[in-house]
Amino acid sequence: MDEFNVTSALEPGELVKDGFFTLFESVGALEIMDPKMDSGCLAPGEPLEEKLQVDVPLMPEEVLGIMDQLLCHEMAWHLGYPLSQTLFTSIHLESIMMPPPNSLEDAYFTRVEGDHAHTDRMLRILRAYCLGLLKACRCVNERIKFEHYYEEEDFVTNTYHRSLLDNVPGKEVFDEIRDARDLLHSMSRELGAEMTQALDFRLELRYAFLRAIELSELRTHPESLKTPWVEMKAILDPISQSHPLGTPCPRFFSAKLQRRLASTMPPRPIVQLSFEEAISHFRRLAVDGLEVADVLKYTDSQSLLNFILTFQAKKPQPLVYIRTLLQNYVFKDMVLLGSLSIRQVFDDDLALIVLPSSRLLDRANDNVEAVNDPRYAIAHQMEVFRQRAAQSYLDVFRAFCQNRCRVRRTLCHAIQDWEAVQADAEEIDQLLQLALDEKPLSYQPFGTGSARPTFSLPLSSWAYLYKLRLMVWIVQLGFELEVYQPDELAGMYWYLSYLARIQAGHVERIKAFAVRTLNELRARSAAVTAAREQQVTRSLSYLRATLLEAAVTWELADALSSIYTLLYDRLGLVSPPPRPYSTDELRYEIRMRPFIPIELPELPTYTEFSRSVRQEEKPATALLSTAESAVAGAKKGYEVLMKFGEKEAFTAQCHKRWMQATRAGFKSAIQAGLAVSTLKRVVEARDKGQDVQVNVKIPGPHGGYHEWWVVPTITITTAPKGPEEIEGTLHPVVSRKEAE
Repeated sequence: MDEFNVTSALEPGELVKDGFFTLFESVGALEIMDPKMDSGCLAPGEPLEEKLQVDVPLMPEEVLGIMDQLLCHEMAWHLGYPLSQTLFTSIHLESIMMPPPNSLEDAYFTRVEGDHAHTDRMLRILRAYCLGLLKACRCVNERIKFEHYYEEEDFVTNTYHRSLLDNVPGKEVFDEIRDARDLLHSMSRELGAEMTQALDFRLELRYAFLRAIELSELRTHPESLKTPWVEMKAILDPISQSHPLGTPCPRFFSAKLQRRLASTMPPRPIVQLSFEEAISHFRRLAVDGLEVADVLKYTDSQSLLNFILTFQAKKPQPLVYIRTLLQNYVFKDMVLLGSLSIRQVFDDDLALIVLPSSRLLDRANDNVEAVNDPRYAIAHQMEVFRQRAAQSYLDVFRAFCQNRCRVRRTLCHAIQDWEAVQADAEEIDQLLQLALDEKPLSYQPFGTGSARPTFSLPLSSWAYLYKLRLMVWIVQLGFELEVYQPDELAGMYWYLSYLARIQAGHVERIKAFAVRTLNELRARSAAVTAAREQQVTRSLSYLRATLLEAAVTWELADALSSIYTLLYDRLGLVSPPPRPYSTDELRYEIRMRPFIPIELPELPTYTEFSRSVRQEEKPATALLSTAESAVAGAKKGYEVLMKFGEKEAFTAQCHKRWMQATRAGFKSAIQAGLAVSTLKRVVEARDKGQDVQVNVKIPGPHGGYHEWWVVPTITITTAPKGPEEIEGTLHPVVSRKEAE
């Protein structure tokens, strides 16, 4: 009793210790009465449980405020926050979910039939909104769980054993929302036109979102799938404008509800997303949902790949639900885009890249049963190759449906698989070569002086091209994700140029065999070969576009490598940070770790890499000339690319996004040209013995025109002395605005 009297005199949170109070006990004491650590911590007079006052009458302004707050919590959940800190802090949602409703008749704020919560008109309208919200959350959650995603990186699907209307059919929820809208319109005189419209728009949003989710399962008629997304996009503006009509009601949201969830975590603060942010994210969700339906309009395999590449490269990246929706459209039930077999898309890709108008892809081969017939061997070997390579091929599409960091990590593993695919394809190529009785072509490899007989090796060439593309994407994503330090940019841009040169040479080789096929077809009867000739012409068009993209990549990468070599090594305008615990060689090994297992293209040794990047045998003026020439080549290549239509660029349904990226690359080339011009002035001034002060700014990947091209901004802050002596050699500095 004495102890009770003594402790009753202490203030909440006050601790008493004696001389034997250990470190372990003191750390434990720090957690006591800390709201972040002590799940039972309560303020004086604060109840442990939140009383669910869900049957109190609500004004229309309060209902509007609750709806808008629920919308904010919904978007916070879509952004990756758990339900426990967002939607599950609503006492209205909690009262519907617990106890779990077995039917729509159970899904009321209270379970007492005929009470105020069942009869009040404003509560019925709020209930319909909550039902639509919960049903949409369940559908979104199930879709995301069904596809490839990473919970620790993207999205939290944990529902804490709460039922998101699992047993309530979607049709009944649609009917409930329609009934609520009818009820709302019957109250229009009482509420006023402005408030009636504001509430109706929010109910319409719930209906349209549920409809969009429902239609997405069909994967047919893309224009029909777009209708609810168009409605959502149109509704968001009036919703945003009517937000001031609502009254915030924080008393209907409580972090204490987290204590009721099946979780071992102490209650965490409610995630507070502003209404403006929520509307912005919802608008982006609607726009992306509208665009992603276009993926179902299949034209060819490379347009499909470019659609996914450009769509996933959007900034900000589409939300995880849209990314899983893209996976659903493309891969669901192993029927691509809702109507295509894997073989159809796979063979389309082979025909477009390496096998235009080829006997190897003739479907008639499948009907041959004579074992001695070469067509039987062709059909068998091609099927073996499809079974070996199809999964690796589809994984490329699936990889780009992830977040950007995960894309790069996945590709680092995928190139080893493509290495094995290439090795298997080489064996099959040898067998097909015998079955076709193929004649070699006298071909002069890219960058060499002599021609030699060469076979087409189409399957291994196709696998090698994809492996090269994956390696290029890995390096480019490294720039976008800021994997490389600024003083490493010279080396990584040199390696990107190295890969792009090899890719361009390989495409030239494939192109040579496509030209031979075209010449052979033109030597035959025109009536028989017109359609087949069109296939080869289409393949040549694709190879031309691929060759141009590889060329501008290697030219611009070459220019940036020279620029950073001048900045860090030759002119000393920027100094790398001290790194006492690492060496350049160790960092090179770390950067190149994904490529070490790859046999072809061979990874340069560190000595070769360092010599190629530093180019110590060249003076600074020669490096500037190299950079200037490379920039000019890149600009010419981009100018040609920007004239391509969607047919020439193979960008059906995504040409606008592809063109934006191409223009951004062109602007980066112009900016690189400005950097070269400024460095030229610096070198010329130093050759004259002038003291020049230079300011160098290396932006982050999102500070320039394109995330893959990190172009430094170089400015001369102090003009050289005696400008009259070098006036003729100074190059005018062009502003960024003029460059655009």
